[in-house]
Amino acid sequence: MPNDLFSASLSDKHDNEEGAVFAPRFDTSGLITTVVTDARDGQLLMVAHMNADALKLTLETGIAHYWSRSRKSLWKKGETSGNLQTVVEMRTDCDQDALWLKVTVAGDGPTCHTGRRSCFYRQIVTTDGTSSLVMQLETK
Repeated sequence: MPNDLFSASLSDKHDNEEGAVFAPRFDTSGLITTVVTDARDGQLLMVAHMNADALKLTLETGIAHYWSRSRKSLWKKGETSGNLQTVVEMRTDCDQDALWLKVTVAGDGPTCHTGRRSCFYRQIVTTDGTSSLVMQLETK
């Protein structure tokens, strides 16, 4: 999906993996997976998806925008809560089909819609062949 900020996917593997051209590879739904961590301490905050419009808005404004698969709409993270995510650094993986955002979170800091700092607040534990979820303590 070319636009004025990034190019269409590159057909040459070497250029895609080693070159300087940003050519994100969106999936068949037009989305790219985005991992989000806190720029201060590296804590994993959330995993979301961007479409071309969300990626373009994020690059233009420096504020994280995503595509909400459930609402089927653009989503400016923190717009209603005040916990906007300012992008400090953006990376792509080797084949440009995933993004990693390092962000600072404004407001009182929650990223998860449950009010927690991170969406990853439960650990999966397996005992005697049965898996269950265990709440983890919040770290601020």
